[in-house]
Amino acid sequence: MRVCIDLPLAGRDLRLDLFRGLANWAIFLDHIPHEVLNSITTKNYGFSDAADLFVFISGYTAAFVFGRVMIERGYVAAMSRLAMRASELYIAHIIVVAIYIALIAWASRAFHDPDDLNQFNVAVFMSKPLSEFIQALVLRYKPVNLDVLPLYILLLGTFAPALWLMVRKPTLTLVCSMAVYLAGRHFGWNLPASPSGFWYFNPFAWQLLFFLGAWIAVGGAQAIQWIIRTRTVFWLAIAYLVLAFVMTTASHAPDLGNLLPHWILESFNPNDKTNLAPYRVVHLIALAIVVTRFLSADSPVLQSRLLAPLIKCGQNSLQVFCIGIILSFCAHVAIEMSLNSFWVQIFVGSIGILLMNASAYYWTWSQKRTGMHPSQVPLGGIA
Repeated sequence: MRVCIDLPLAGRDLRLDLFRGLANWAIFLDHIPHEVLNSITTKNYGFSDAADLFVFISGYTAAFVFGRVMIERGYVAAMSRLAMRASELYIAHIIVVAIYIALIAWASRAFHDPDDLNQFNVAVFMSKPLSEFIQALVLRYKPVNLDVLPLYILLLGTFAPALWLMVRKPTLTLVCSMAVYLAGRHFGWNLPASPSGFWYFNPFAWQLLFFLGAWIAVGGAQAIQWIIRTRTVFWLAIAYLVLAFVMTTASHAPDLGNLLPHWILESFNPNDKTNLAPYRVVHLIALAIVVTRFLSADSPVLQSRLLAPLIKCGQNSLQVFCIGIILSFCAHVAIEMSLNSFWVQIFVGSIGILLMNASAYYWTWSQKRTGMHPSQVPLGGIA
């Protein structure tokens, strides 16, 4: 079976770094309860949010980077690189879980606030530390806000066989992914979580965004250019984004919601994130169509100094993401201690983003000191 894909030219697409950086900022703000700045994040204006964007970009970069390795060096080399990257993510996840639990336990004791243990799903760990630590090692136990990395670890760790097929039959691979998505939603497939329940990001559903991104990377974008570049598709995408904005706004504003037929609101509310509702997928596709129409890969806008911090965060996504998780809880504690002060919310949100940017620049500087140019760092970012 011969290779049948059309990979993009080697090199970084700064648009991926830009939107990965935006997603990092949004995830940090969205993870802080009672944070006024998270009112500006994308989840408030449409069906999809930063998590959807992360998974989609992760699939694109995984296929782009490891697909090239598979073509040039063979299946074993690509499988080895994928396993190594998944191992890095796994180690990072376990370290963050340990720090996160220790931080929440310390804050709960220091500030006499036992509610945090329950709010962040740490109480069960404190009651059965050995048992739940083992569950954390097999990705079944996850404190609140630490659901994203396990999904990426699972997707990357199982990607090698699918990538072998994708570089030969990309459309067939995407069709298989769609079949798994539809079957998972129909039959209620999901993975168990500890101590009860299921994964917040159902991997049987969320794999669709990952494989959609991968399919785009291996030639899907070129294959459908003649469709997505038409005026009709562009205006349909705009119309859908407007619909998503109205429906999402109406779900948060009762006065607006009362003006709309009840059956329309019920179709989109509550927004099914766990099982990746189809309208979330369509929303992300519509966003991609509109954004790529106005922002090309060689756009001079991407060289702007104003966007440099976001791009830098996207280029060091794993490190920035992990730091953002820790900072989000620190910000939560500060806001609680201030009794939800508006100015404290502004301050901790801004400081957190500044610290994330600082960590990204430091990581780039440290890579240069060790002789590794940023272009040599894996393009997969958090994935």
